[in-house]
Amino acid sequence: MNAPLPAAARDPSAVQAELIAALSPLMPADALLWAREDTTPYECDGLAAYRQVPLAVALPDSEAQVVEILRACHRLGVPVVPRGAGTSLSGGAMPTPGGLVLSLAKFKRILKLDPHTRTAAVQPGVRNLAISEAAAPHGLYYAPDPSSQIACTIGGNVSENSGGVHCLKYGLTVHNVLRVRAVMMDGEVVEFGSEAPDAPGLDLLAAVIGSEGMLAVVTEVTVRLVPKPQLAQVIMASFDDVEAGGNAVAEVIAAGIIPAGLEMMDKPATAAVEEFVRAGYDLDAAAILLCESDGTPEEVAEEIARMSEVLRASGATRIQVSQSEAERLKFWSGRKNAFPAAGRISPDYYCMDGTIPRKHIGTLLKRIQQMEQKYALRCINVFHAGDGNMHPLILFNGEDQDEWHRAELFGADILETCVELGGTVTGEHGVGVEKLNSMCVQFSAEERDAFLRVKAAFDPARLLNPDKAIPTLARCAEYGKLHVRNGLLPHPDLPRF
Repeated sequence: MNAPLPAAARDPSAVQAELIAALSPLMPADALLWAREDTTPYECDGLAAYRQVPLAVALPDSEAQVVEILRACHRLGVPVVPRGAGTSLSGGAMPTPGGLVLSLAKFKRILKLDPHTRTAAVQPGVRNLAISEAAAPHGLYYAPDPSSQIACTIGGNVSENSGGVHCLKYGLTVHNVLRVRAVMMDGEVVEFGSEAPDAPGLDLLAAVIGSEGMLAVVTEVTVRLVPKPQLAQVIMASFDDVEAGGNAVAEVIAAGIIPAGLEMMDKPATAAVEEFVRAGYDLDAAAILLCESDGTPEEVAEEIARMSEVLRASGATRIQVSQSEAERLKFWSGRKNAFPAAGRISPDYYCMDGTIPRKHIGTLLKRIQQMEQKYALRCINVFHAGDGNMHPLILFNGEDQDEWHRAELFGADILETCVELGGTVTGEHGVGVEKLNSMCVQFSAEERDAFLRVKAAFDPARLLNPDKAIPTLARCAEYGKLHVRNGLLPHPDLPRF
């Protein structure tokens, strides 16, 4: 029997009709969308610059429906893009041409919360923050806290291996998930990981977490919960030089201190945030660090004193310690609202996500200042300083195509600099479609081929969120991402086909 042609190579109307006929018997009429006005809201994720309207959108409410949907799409050769809340910032949830969007929005039940084992089994559509809210009566919470935690889902967190401001001490999603139940593209239900302390065999759970929905569709997640600390306090440290602030981060870690949170913001970022939420930031500082300590009152007092000493020795011009829980939350509200604050001062912004060794934070910030002149665009910097995860926000006007082009080049330049300094092109936002070219900077052709072989082991037909995260030789034709302008190619040395 011949394999079906890829959906993108067939007449879209015929594929859509065939797809609707196959899926309609599997779910209620209102759970399958194909009218243009109904599918357009799913054309992009949080990176709205890249859009593609899907052929259809399925909204199942049970694992059994997911199984049948994937089997049907596998049989028809229709690509499937899983979607959570759509907060991804790399285009990972952007539909594939001629494909189906599989929304897990109805999977929002907390199935089990066990305070004795400090675990919770949840469906993938449960919001990140909702897990902590449910665990709060037991004195527990879920530690990873990305800035979008009020909206993003645990399924999306698994796909992107999300972190947050407290990941330095408590780890990323991969460190806080024990088990994932998922459905393969052919409809097989599988489980990765275990609630046991040390499951034997290869760690396939770690492969699935951060795979950007390319390996399997998550239907259930078991997470680890941690006790709420008795006390938490935040230091706001001011610096009159961004490089000194960056160097202070490395000094804190070198002193053997692992803060619960360690964030940095430059002066343009604090100015934007202060106008938005009145967080009480030092607007005279070239950069500020937010350093949190948590634990028993005695532990916190000792760590705050030690951190203050290191920060002063590193050039801090002002040290302010939160004196109440309300003030601590106020300090963090500024950092958490940095992205919407940027949206208030610019028509559009382009958020990058590279990582670098902590010792090079100051160097990168200086390089970004030079790039602002090169591309004639402003950039405000907020980042998870503790693990070197940078989030430069490039400000531009999306109505001006030249500005958007310069913003893309600016972003690519930042990521290339991250790799040059010994870092990576993404920390927690994922590669998606946005960073396909940048992956060619970090990884060799042999390494990229190895990634594709892992993908093929899980999804031989390559129908599950295809053409994301791993660049292929045909990527320029698929996405136009190489942007040939005036004969300029971002990576002219790379093979094309």
